[in-house]
Amino acid sequence: MANTTISMNKIRQILRLYDQGKGKQRIADYVEISRNTVKKYIAAFEASNYPIKDVDNLDDDELNDLFGEIKEKPKLKNRRMEALVRCFPKMEKELKRTGVTRTTLHEEYIREFPDGYRYTQFCYYFGLWQEKVSPTMHQTHKVGDKLFVDFAGKKLSYTDKETGEVIDVEVFVAILGASQLTYIEAVASQQKEDFVKACENTLHYIGGVPSAIVPDNLKAAVIKSHRYEPTLNQTFESFAQHYDTCVLPARAYKPRDKALVEGAVRIMYTRIYLPVKQKVHHSLIELNKAIWENLEIHNNLLLKGRDYSRRMQFEEIERKELKALPVDRFEMKDQVWSKVKTDGHAYLGQDKHYYSVPFRFVHSKVKILYTVSTVEIFFKNERIAVHKRDKTKYAYTTNKNHLSQRHQYSTERSPERYLERAAAIHEDVRAVIAVMLESNRHVDQINRSCEGVLSLEKKFGPERLAGACRRAMDFGVHTKFKSIQSILEKNMDSYRENPFAGELPMPSHKNIRGEKYYK
Repeated sequence: MANTTISMNKIRQILRLYDQGKGKQRIADYVEISRNTVKKYIAAFEASNYPIKDVDNLDDDELNDLFGEIKEKPKLKNRRMEALVRCFPKMEKELKRTGVTRTTLHEEYIREFPDGYRYTQFCYYFGLWQEKVSPTMHQTHKVGDKLFVDFAGKKLSYTDKETGEVIDVEVFVAILGASQLTYIEAVASQQKEDFVKACENTLHYIGGVPSAIVPDNLKAAVIKSHRYEPTLNQTFESFAQHYDTCVLPARAYKPRDKALVEGAVRIMYTRIYLPVKQKVHHSLIELNKAIWENLEIHNNLLLKGRDYSRRMQFEEIERKELKALPVDRFEMKDQVWSKVKTDGHAYLGQDKHYYSVPFRFVHSKVKILYTVSTVEIFFKNERIAVHKRDKTKYAYTTNKNHLSQRHQYSTERSPERYLERAAAIHEDVRAVIAVMLESNRHVDQINRSCEGVLSLEKKFGPERLAGACRRAMDFGVHTKFKSIQSILEKNMDSYRENPFAGELPMPSHKNIRGEKYYK
């Protein structure tokens, strides 16, 4: 059989692997040509004295001229090898399951192919196959274990429909280690609010929670990087606790710790960025809609060298290994410190609003944790108050139970409360209070008069107070408003002079025409 010339792409692979220090036999197995052919190309290249770093700049014709007519002998097909290679995709998937090892897989392989390769060759060829189909991924990730997250280096943008302004946005990328199921979302910034929200959307997209989240050392996730004990952003740490997972930041300046997500970012530039940029989008929502449409296509494409997609692999081996999502979504909390004022309220500067705390904490320094909907106030790790968040500026939110007894009594001085207290004594007392409340006097004057009338119950009893109020109403006291309290006290004096109960003669009063009147 005549010799055949190998492709220029294989020649480039030979030189690239040779530059990386790979052995000739390893290069031959990887490129699937004979070892002697590899030796001939390497010898020809070394004889040319051409810089290896500049090879990629040569086109195919120039590269062919550099090497001349070196031929290779065709490699005979090996049925035993073909059978082994067909097993590799299933083996790679099975290795991601807990408890599965190469030893157990080799035992299954030998049961099916008794004349197959022994364990050492079995592992050797499997390693070569992995490098070929996925050169940058050497680590086997367990199902449900890690979710890698990062921001892409390149941004996307949308155009404001009204102003025509082009607004750049960040692109968040997340990928599960085992199935490589990917999630992408455009966000306004890399700030913690957008970062945490994107992480939460990822968990709801995959429908579960992995054992750990692996972010880069961005400020939204890590305040201070450290090889062993990095300091996490408090909000992101609270988010992880809410979803019952942990955070394992990648080591600083160690890109291999997050090689999977960086590889996903490179793929996104082709499969997401290019189709999305072909159309003008007018909002962040519209941009994300286009991203997610192309994302589904990406997740359903068959993986290189395999007969399954990211989505198929996720549904088959990883979904059931994820922890369940909590019932409620995470509410982001911010923290401020405040000193309780003399009136028993702490000030939240974000809203310029005051919230009450129990009166015993007056002048204490408290910590305020607030979300979109609630405000929690803590003193020395003890939660002392919870309020619904109110963004009304310079207003007060007060829980009456927080006030002292004296202040609680003051807050009860309302028309409804006065009528309720009067009705509990007698309807005639309520009628007098109702007249007083309808007066056009100052509210403080009305309150004092009502308090004065109601206080007479303790002094003279409910029956005598009711009788005095009835006589006061009968004689039209309300037509010319005088101090009802003083009139009632005079009636009470007449009651003391006549100790029997019932109707008593009223002291002389002028009727509405100014004439003296006696009952």
